[in-house]
Amino acid sequence: MNVLAIGNSFSQDATRYLHQIATADGVTLHVANLYIGGCSLERHYRNMLSAERAYELQYNGQLTGFQVSLQEALLNRAWDVVTLQQASPYSMDPDSYFPYITELYAYVKKCVPKAKILIHQTWAYEDGSDRLYNVAHFDTAAEMFAAVEDAYAFAAQAIGADGIIPSGKLFRNLLDNGIEKIHRDTYHASLGLGRYALGLLWYRMLTGASVADNTFCDFDAPVTAEEMALAKKLVDAFTPIAM
Repeated sequence: MNVLAIGNSFSQDATRYLHQIATADGVTLHVANLYIGGCSLERHYRNMLSAERAYELQYNGQLTGFQVSLQEALLNRAWDVVTLQQASPYSMDPDSYFPYITELYAYVKKCVPKAKILIHQTWAYEDGSDRLYNVAHFDTAAEMFAAVEDAYAFAAQAIGADGIIPSGKLFRNLLDNGIEKIHRDTYHASLGLGRYALGLLWYRMLTGASVADNTFCDFDAPVTAEEMALAKKLVDAFTPIAM
């Protein structure tokens, strides 16, 4: 399976371990991430129009040193899955998605007509974060996530996306089940458990496989056995996307 994420640092977090998780199960899954820090749907759309080599290409969770355009990336191979997402400061505002996500969806369909186009639902900022109050303008992370979830659902329905990868929902579930910290700087995913849980979720949603017996454990920051077990349990509770 070949997966292309048109995203930013949040898709970088989500795809850091994805290839390795799949490999541990004997599954061939390659993932490329088109990275610009904080990149919004509007900027992706403008990059589409300009054909500028604006993206740092990340492959299987690693930096490559290559700069590519959106068109070059889309035409590079026969992608099975392409993901779209909004930048987190705008993710709770449905109006910020349009018309950009509609135009990007049409462009992706034109370039790779056989690919499934999925929405990557991003997550809320950490409770107590300055960004939560001053950027997102919410009092709690739960309030921010509720707005984010609604906005992504609206956008996915509007464009007829093939599914949603519910990363934000997974983070809420981790917090609701006693995990105290899943962010590294109050908004990005932690290098250990946060990124690991996201990778498991993407693997589950894309392949339909259970993660219960997945053996991957080579993290960039420590993850306890208890945290791994909880992440696997919560991820396996999600219904995979029909591929």
